[in-house]
Amino acid sequence: MTASADPVLDIRGLTVRLPEGADRAHAIEDVSFSVNRGEIVCVVGESGSGKSVTAFTVMGLIPRRELTPVAGEIMLEGDDLLKQRPRRLRQLRGERMAMIFQEPMTALNPVMKAGEQIGEMLEIHTSLRGEARKERVIRAMDEVGLPDPASMYDAYPHQLSGGQRQRIMIAMALSLEPALLIADEPTTALDVTTQARILDLMKDIQRRHGMGVMFITHDFGVVAEIADRVVVMQHGKVVEQGRAEDILQNPQHPYTRMLIGSVPGLVPPDRPLRGHGEPALSTIGLNKVYGSKGLFGTGRVVHAAKDVDLVVQRGETLGVVGESGSGKSTVARCIVRLVDPTDGEMTISGTDIARIGEGALRPHRRDIQIVFQDPYRSLNPRCTIGQSITEGPMNFGIGKAEATDRARELMRVVGLSPDALDRFPHQFSGGQRQRICIARALAMEPKVLIADEAVSALDVSVQAQVLDLLDDVREKFDLAMLFITHDLRVAAQICDRIMVMQHGVVVEQGRTRDIYMNPQHPYTEQLLLAAPGRDTTFLSAG
Repeated sequence: MTASADPVLDIRGLTVRLPEGADRAHAIEDVSFSVNRGEIVCVVGESGSGKSVTAFTVMGLIPRRELTPVAGEIMLEGDDLLKQRPRRLRQLRGERMAMIFQEPMTALNPVMKAGEQIGEMLEIHTSLRGEARKERVIRAMDEVGLPDPASMYDAYPHQLSGGQRQRIMIAMALSLEPALLIADEPTTALDVTTQARILDLMKDIQRRHGMGVMFITHDFGVVAEIADRVVVMQHGKVVEQGRAEDILQNPQHPYTRMLIGSVPGLVPPDRPLRGHGEPALSTIGLNKVYGSKGLFGTGRVVHAAKDVDLVVQRGETLGVVGESGSGKSTVARCIVRLVDPTDGEMTISGTDIARIGEGALRPHRRDIQIVFQDPYRSLNPRCTIGQSITEGPMNFGIGKAEATDRARELMRVVGLSPDALDRFPHQFSGGQRQRICIARALAMEPKVLIADEAVSALDVSVQAQVLDLLDDVREKFDLAMLFITHDLRVAAQICDRIMVMQHGVVVEQGRTRDIYMNPQHPYTEQLLLAAPGRDTTFLSAG
């Protein structure tokens, strides 16, 4: 269905005030744009640009004590949402507008069955009861492509994959066929093939129902894949908007050009391999099995990593890619010995650490450090960042003064002020917290650095900065880096070699450019074909 000129949502001069003492007066200021029937409008911008505040204000979900609409209108099919009473607004949510959140595991009730959570929407907003309501729920689950909806009705969220949980959220949002759907980063945490399926699903449902979609994202690959129009926000203001092809191919505002210029290209650079010397890290026949067959052979066994062989030399980056459940993070956690491998060899600078006890392992822990996906959960909120960075070296016998001097120098290395060591994690942005986690890892003077989805949650511009930083510290400290990611664009730009995993098995590995240009395994080809916006050339590509 093509977009009509009839707006489902029309935002006019919307301004939302921040509380006194905030870093600016307004969360969003004089925001105006519309979403027509049968149209997908992507709203893009960095964290703090006002994207989510705009969406939550439309839905009536902002905390009014902290964020106060002070000007403008939000017209939903002719009704000004800012003038509706709470009871009427609750009625409109679900019946005429609905929202899909970024992380379905936190949005879904963990103690309610999936089908019951969809049914709750129908219970509140319709007169359907009993079997009629259950049939409607199963039909909604079938429409979003869930396998065997009748049995999945009784599944709990933790029993579903990330993609299946997101489909439950979509089914819940669409169960009442709303005119407006708001999707807030619904595919950010999904691997590339699941993301492609969810995007195809959303486009298909949007066409069939003719709804308007406001899609919030920082992924320009997604924008290129689905957007009819694009709205660019910076510091709470709309700086540019227009047709997707115009914005992507000929951006006018410097901020838009910066964002698009930060998108990693899907074509790896043609550069020589950078590894040298003896391997800093290697594994031979690494296996990890979870569970057991039980007393009567009825237990569940998961072979998360099967006979994994890898080598990383000093000065090079080996990328590990694959879908969720492919075994990428299991391999990383085995190497760091956060979990013990079932069998196989893991050699760090000539020493096999696969099965040695904790006492013998302790001296080797400093040689291998890991940077996780979520920097906020990685840092102790009650410790200053100075304490977080110096704790490791001091545990290995370094004096406080020397550890502090090292922390100050590393703050400079990662592009932060040494004067900030006395601040706490919540006083930094997400990108700054990730830089702090990198500094903390480097404080141990490791030989191997593992980055486990270290940039996947970051804005595209911040992501580019952190990728540059990781490449700089790899060269400066002559590190061997194991880079785990589901983002094939990121892997293309930073990795010298690529290892592709599926169901715990390494199906292909080799020089990054060779694999991207001429994949040998069907699964690798499938991953590359699923990359969003793969046919779009961005300013930074190539």
